[in-house]
Amino acid sequence: MTITPGDLDAAVTSVVSDLRKAADHDWSSASGTGELNAWRTAEHLGDCLISYAGLLIARPSTPRFVCFEAVADSAATPSEMLEFVTVGGGILGATLRTVAPDVRAYHPSGRADLEGFAGMGCVETLVHGEDMARGLDVTLDPPREVCSRVLARMFPGVDADGLDPWTALLWATDRVELPGRPSRAGWQWQGAPLDGC
Repeated sequence: MTITPGDLDAAVTSVVSDLRKAADHDWSSASGTGELNAWRTAEHLGDCLISYAGLLIARPSTPRFVCFEAVADSAATPSEMLEFVTVGGGILGATLRTVAPDVRAYHPSGRADLEGFAGMGCVETLVHGEDMARGLDVTLDPPREVCSRVLARMFPGVDADGLDPWTALLWATDRVELPGRPSRAGWQWQGAPLDGC
């Protein structure tokens, strides 16, 4: 099951569309990921997506992130923050479509290939989107086929048999607990290619 730039596009489009329903809310007072509010979570998400593109382009020779941070204007509205996320997804998607297919780049989860970076972008978008949605009282409804591919590639050891793919992804990233299934606290994805090459 290959994760493609099109899957990233679909994840970003779905999350942004659902979060747009709360564009008139105060994102600075709504919860997001961890201690971040929804506005800061959107900023973090946009930065992650742009930073992944930076890693694929720069390919540092030492194990490190590229030394920049993408930040939003402090006066950005919720709609503008969704624009920031969309731009971040577009930059990562364009990079995935244009770099050589054999490119590998640093990530703490392993030297990731293009599929790994596409998958990381999808996970970041979907789970941070869910964190914001909860704080903003919005329900996300991402494409289940994207969730299935992301689970298979990024969480190869996770048994999601019999689960809705979106619920399984939320469980794999410790956003929900499921009866009879172990805790996923401390979860990690596999960015490196599944075949180890």
